Amino acid sequence: MSHPQDEKPDEPNNGSEGIPAPEGAANLIDTDYVIGQDNITASPLGINVDLHGKVFTFSSIVILLFVILTLALQDQMEPIFNSMFSFLTTNLGWVFLLGANVFVVLALVLIFTPLGKVRIGGADATPDFGYAGWFSMLFAAGMGIGLMFYGVSEPLGHYGTAFGGISMGEDGLRTDWAPLGGAEGDQAGAIELGMSATIFHWGFHPWGAYAIVGLSLAIFAFNKGLPLTMRSIFYPILGERVWGWPGHVIDILAVFATLFGLTTSLGIGATQAAGGLNYLFGIPASDATLVLLILGITVVALGSIMLGVDKGVQRLSQLNMVLALLLLLFVILVGPTLLIATGVVENLIGYVTHLPALSMPFGREDANFSQGWTAFYWAWWIAWSPFVGMFIARVSRGRTVREFLISVLVVPTLASVVWMTAFGTTAIDQVVSSGITEVQDAALELQLFTMLEYLPLTAITSFVGITLVIVFFITSSDSGSLVIDSITAGGKVDAPKPQRIFWALIEGALAIALLLGGGLAALQTAALTTGLPFTLVLLVGCYAIVKGLMSEPRAS
Repeated sequence: MSHPQDEKPDEPNNGSEGIPAPEGAANLIDTDYVIGQDNITASPLGINVDLHGKVFTFSSIVILLFVILTLALQDQMEPIFNSMFSFLTTNLGWVFLLGANVFVVLALVLIFTPLGKVRIGGADATPDFGYAGWFSMLFAAGMGIGLMFYGVSEPLGHYGTAFGGISMGEDGLRTDWAPLGGAEGDQAGAIELGMSATIFHWGFHPWGAYAIVGLSLAIFAFNKGLPLTMRSIFYPILGERVWGWPGHVIDILAVFATLFGLTTSLGIGATQAAGGLNYLFGIPASDATLVLLILGITVVALGSIMLGVDKGVQRLSQLNMVLALLLLLFVILVGPTLLIATGVVENLIGYVTHLPALSMPFGREDANFSQGWTAFYWAWWIAWSPFVGMFIARVSRGRTVREFLISVLVVPTLASVVWMTAFGTTAIDQVVSSGITEVQDAALELQLFTMLEYLPLTAITSFVGITLVIVFFITSSDSGSLVIDSITAGGKVDAPKPQRIFWALIEGALAIALLLGGGLAALQTAALTTGLPFTLVLLVGCYAIVKGLMSEPRAS
């Protein structure tokens, strides 16, 4: 049950600490629940804790057991991870593709309906940030290690498989990874298809998931007065039961999804950083190096947590944005500049042209591509959605739904197009025009550095690349621990720092466990396994956000 709210209260509704009350007309939900009422507060050994007993206890125990078992049974876990990855992608890949389509379609529909006029934070709310600052935060929110790792390797890989075409094995099954059947022997067609497939994985679909989660969290926190946690989205469906076990399960799934999604990124980042250190300085890219790298970066992340968001994450994020922009401009200027400039437009056209076929969940001839690439990507992005969604929700108060959705879908997508076009086109041009096959033959984690070797200032740009990966690692760990801590603290946004430190340590330990217990396949399997149930949760959440928006007053 809800009631209209026309005046701004003096205090945040329902004790939602850190959540500002709506400004102007809004439709607050009338509930007796008080944020933190189910929390356990104590000071063991002088360390303050403020935890949601059930969500924190269940989440932490399960994850700790998983880390211990994976480390203790490394040889036994690797085939298990490989089998799980194969089963999930082969049999359930369509769930991820269908779910991602629903998120994009819902976001587009909301843009063009009267519900787009609803303002986040109440009818009279004003934006907390200007456009420049807001856009930069939207860009930074979901970008990071993935762009560094896949910026060269994915366009180059898709070009290679598309140029080779689809072949048949002795058992009559298709054996390679060409998207949409490839463009065998057609160099121009293979480049277009490879870039279109890459942009598909970094375009509207992943940002559609982020947009729906972010919008849902923002509306139910800033307009409805509920805690900033995943369970709040489901109040229109569950009512007061959302504060009981149904809500506990939703938040626990959100913790698992966020943690394993983050860990996938951290593991990939550590692999690339270790490869870069080996490439530049000859440091062995061994398991010991990976472990020491993750431990070292986790320690730095802990220091960032102690400094706080303003002095820690914000400064590191600003540093990374500057470094990323400088590296991008460098590649554009010293690489095939004209090809990159024209490629941005051509790749956008190719992306839109191939979008219906690439997003089709059923009847695919390119099963390896759609299951091994797209299904994994969608699971990974969906697992990240509570993390990124909560961040963009917190910085988007005062925007209309239409403004929010257009910006969240378009701005980061365009940024991804420019980044992938610059790095991908440069690498492909080195292979096609200059015959530099070393770029294509290098291991995935080394392809960025191999591409930079054939450009000026190699040592400097490669060092910048390693620095970007490491700083992305730090800011992701810090921000991720903040989000997980908020969920396991019952929606509080100002829980004690020791809890964030705990989750940062867990992230590092989990990344080590997965890398040692199965490498990249283990990381991918972790994202798929946790992304699957959360995809189903978000599909139900689509109904809840529409119902929530329909009860809100609309801006004129």
